[in-house]
Amino acid sequence: MMLTAPANTQNLHEATFQKLRSLLVEGVITPGSKLNERELAEQLHVSRTPIREAIRRLAADGLVELIANRGAIAVQLTRDDIIHTFDVIANLEGYSGELAAQNISDQALTELEALQYEMMASYARRDLSSYYRLNLNIHRAINQAANNPVLSQLFTQVNARIEALRFRSNQDGVKWEKAVGEHQEMLEALKARDSARMRKVMIQHVMNKRDVVIQLVDSESREKAAA
Repeated sequence: MMLTAPANTQNLHEATFQKLRSLLVEGVITPGSKLNERELAEQLHVSRTPIREAIRRLAADGLVELIANRGAIAVQLTRDDIIHTFDVIANLEGYSGELAAQNISDQALTELEALQYEMMASYARRDLSSYYRLNLNIHRAINQAANNPVLSQLFTQVNARIEALRFRSNQDGVKWEKAVGEHQEMLEALKARDSARMRKVMIQHVMNKRDVVIQLVDSESREKAAA
């Protein structure tokens, strides 16, 4: 008979994974930085075992790269990597939106409206961390409403590569406001069950995000070159 870990152990490992993931997505651990197991264990007040498991999971998600003789490194994408990844995500999200408009249940739509309301409240408070979490939950809910498990798996894998960049790109006030407006358009398209409109809005939303991220990356590159 297979033995399972106690619930408190499972909860500890999951909490450690989520905390470490947040440190990467929110840029506390910067791209290219080494993940020191001992320091992270002390910082998160856990043993090194859940840290190791979290790092393995993060590597599978594409947020961490395991390099021989160097250990775990926070993934650092090149400009071309970013463009290519956003191009793929745009089409995945466009297809998700199209299918979601066709398949979303009334209950799922109600839950999505509730998430949208919470996200707008976070936006009003300029609570970027809460806003991003709810934003991601909305994108995931749309993806799940598409009712295509293969598409959901692909979305999760590819989106993990650029989560940190998507988080950072919301800090510009005008562009942030535009992104919020696009989310309202998504909700309206879903309510109308308009799959063509939903596909278009989703693709445009992601491509706009790509442009903002590239502007951010280029600006940081210029600042480093000038330093």
